[in-house]
Amino acid sequence: MTKMIAAVALTLAFAVSAFAADSVVYPAKNGNVTFNHKAHSTKMECKACHEGAPAKIAIDKDVAHKLCKGCHADKKAGPTKCGECHKK
Repeated sequence: MTKMIAAVALTLAFAVSAFAADSVVYPAKNGNVTFNHKAHSTKMECKACHEGAPAKIAIDKDVAHKLCKGCHADKKAGPTKCGECHKK
């Protein structure tokens, strides 16, 4: 039974990642932010951003600045300045 549950969980995880968008555009008043999901998913595990099962994250300015900018600053990789993410 445990093996069956594990197999179903793995199948669902791979199915969700197969249907995930390659990139997502988040609208913002100072310029839209394009998030390259495919590039991020090859570098880190889903749980780095997603709680529970992977799904589109409801994101606002506070979440983006804490989750995205915080991770970029901590790892010293990725954009941390406004104009590096926000494009008009």
